[in-house]
Amino acid sequence: MMARRFAASEHGSAMVEMTIVAPLLFALTLGFVDFGYALYQWNGATKGVQIGARLASISDPVVPATVLAAAAPTSVPGAPVAAGAYAPFVCKYTGSTGACNGNSANFDANAFSRIFRGDTAVTNDDACPALSGTQRPGMCHFLPGLKRSEVVITYSATGLGFQTRLGGPVPTITVELQTRTFQFFFLSGLMGFQQINMPSMLSTVTGEDLKTSAPT
Repeated sequence: MMARRFAASEHGSAMVEMTIVAPLLFALTLGFVDFGYALYQWNGATKGVQIGARLASISDPVVPATVLAAAAPTSVPGAPVAAGAYAPFVCKYTGSTGACNGNSANFDANAFSRIFRGDTAVTNDDACPALSGTQRPGMCHFLPGLKRSEVVITYSATGLGFQTRLGGPVPTITVELQTRTFQFFFLSGLMGFQQINMPSMLSTVTGEDLKTSAPT
């Protein structure tokens, strides 16, 4: 009698059902939060490369202006600098060392810092100082946790400017994010979510005065 009564009892069934369903429910809820944050990072990265490209177009070039000018042909003064007239200068950090085309001597760390951090103080790390007053933001202010090694700035000849131009050739500038992974709060240890790379994104603009004092 007692055995039949125990087998027919439904006491505690709701708790058992909740125990089974709760992990799935929590995973779905926290997953929505994490993917919402991933979308925020995507938007921040998109805005970051746009701001970086804009700053790069009105700032001192990361590859020294003298090096950039010397790369363009000078045999026919006044003639157009044709597309592909010089090899692109690819400037980036590898660890704590910055270099353009692998040459650290042709790399202006202060110019890179202005693109990365805006008008805030120059530091030799990935720090992103808070803005004050009328300081303009840099890339890192739109994508928290951004590292210098994830930013690639390329100066290339695309048929703009003319030989022996006083300010040097007019490059086309591309600012790109590479090797950036999405950051997840709750799913980072689940099913390899911590290894999901953000698709490479970039913004391309035409160089302007290429000097820090240029107006925006």
